Formats: sequence, C-alpha cells, structure tokens
Amino acid sequence: MLGVSAVPAIIQFVLMLFMPESPRWLFMKSDKEKAILVLSKIYDIARLEDEIDHLSAAAEEELRKKKTVRYLDVFKSKEIRLAFLAGAGLQAFQQFTGINTVMYYSPTIVQMAGFQSNQLALLLSLAVAGTNAVGTIVGIYLIDHFGRKKLALSSLAGVIISLVLLSWAFISGSSASSSGVYGWIAVIGLALYIAFFAPGMGPVPWTLNSEVYPEQYRGICGGMSATVNWISNLIVAQTFLTVAELVGTGATFLILAGIAVLAVVFVILFVPETQGLTFLEVEQMWKERAWGSSLNTESLLEHGNSS
Repeated sequence: MLGVSAVPAIIQFVLMLFMPESPRWLFMKSDKEKAILVLSKIYDIARLEDEIDHLSAAAEEELRKKKTVRYLDVFKSKEIRLAFLAGAGLQAFQQFTGINTVMYYSPTIVQMAGFQSNQLALLLSLAVAGTNAVGTIVGIYLIDHFGRKKLALSSLAGVIISLVLLSWAFISGSSASSSGVYGWIAVIGLALYIAFFAPGMGPVPWTLNSEVYPEQYRGICGGMSATVNWISNLIVAQTFLTVAELVGTGATFLILAGIAVLAVVFVILFVPETQGLTFLEVEQMWKERAWGSSLNTESLLEHGNSS
C-alpha cells in the first residue's frame, strides 16, 4: 500500500525533468536567451514581445533595488507584516478548521459513527476523498469568477454548518439507543464538510499567498506561510484523536466549528480581495492599509524604509 504511493511521485519526478525554469528567474540570472525560448512556447508572437519587455523592466527594477531579504525583515515593515498576517493566517486556519484531520482519520471517524466494518469504513472514506477531488475541480472554476475573499467566506460558512451537524450527530448518537441513523447523518456531515471546504478554503490560501506579497518578499513570505501551514497540520493531526478521547468526538467537532467562526472574522478583517489586481496594485493596497490612503507613494516608501 505504501509502495503504490511512490508511483505518482515517480511520474511527477520524470515530468519535472522536462519542466522549464521560470522565465523571470532566468531574466534575473541574465540568461535572456533561455527565458525567451521558454516564453515562445507559451505565447504567440503578438504577445511575446510585450512579455519580454515586461520581464526586462521587472528584472532591471529588481536588480536596482536588490538586497538580501532576511526572515526578520518581514516583520520590520508594517505593510509586509500585514501581508504576511493575511497569508500565514489563512494557511493556519486552513489546517485548524480540521481538513487534514478529516482526510487522515476519515475511516476512523466513520467507525466512530458506528460503522464497525473496516471495508465499509474505507469505502465511505473513499467517497469522502472523491468529494474532495470534485470540489477542488469546482474551486478551479469559482476562484476567478467568484473572488478569493467571497469564496473563502462562503466556504467557511458551509464548513461551520457541516461541523455543527457532525457534532450533533455524534453527541445525539452516543446518547441514543440506536445510533444507525445518526451514523449516516455523521457521514453526510463529513461529505458536506469536504464539499464546502474543497472549492474554497482548499485553494484560496495557496492562491492568495501567490498574489499578496510584494515581489521582493514573495519567495520568503510564501515559504514562511507554507511552513505555518505544515506546522498547523502537525499540531492538529497529533492532537485530534487525543482531544476526541478526552472531550468526545462531538465536542471536538464543535471546537473545530468555533475555530471556523474565528476564521470568518479573520478573513473579514484582515484578508483583502486580490482578484484582478496587478502585483503593483496589491503592493500599493498594503501601503495604504498600513499608513493610510492620504499619504503619497514617496512618503509611504520613506516611512516604510525608516520603520
């Protein structure tokens, strides 16, 4: 079973051998010929010249203000702190609302709901995984038509309802003489949770983290946010079964629902809508959020440097 998991990894490794380098990175390394060759495989002639001019200008600007960005630099500038708070916070809430716990332990959760057959538990958890795959495909369409922030909020609303339903099913099932009906309600709640999570809180944190940082900080902030995601994943995965044993499965899902409510408040207060914005517009937006829209760009830059 574990060996089969190596198959997609091998396929991805082979395909990565044929994947070209990023044109932007090649421009930064003064290897323009390779960059143009890569771009020519993506764009037609009419668009190619514009892309080359854009990358050339961006590379020159990057080299002009080039400096080594360290981890602590992320926290020295107010606008970067705000951007990192939004990106890393979304990554943390993605995990603390319980998604990978549900994916890792779905057979166990199904058995907790009263389905003792290992085969049936695995089949039902496979249906849950299938719902995740379909929901993710739907999310690919919705994220550019519905907007990142609206999609995250609607996704979280559905997640809260699903977690409350799961909690009710487990609490009622534990006190009822026959838990068969409540077991099926729990499975439906599990499927609804995935159906609401996958199109929204699944892709939105990763998409927003690729858009929300100024160019100079994009690499380091993206890496730090991904680290926050996996640390949060570790915490939730290691504590879920222990918490469920201490307070009960129903109460555990209720705790996750409470965290999802906090996530809604966080998204409303701290996460901007980046749909349709250029990187320069996003950078200006953070400066206005940090220092106020009445200040002009030059004073903002001076203020940011002095911070």
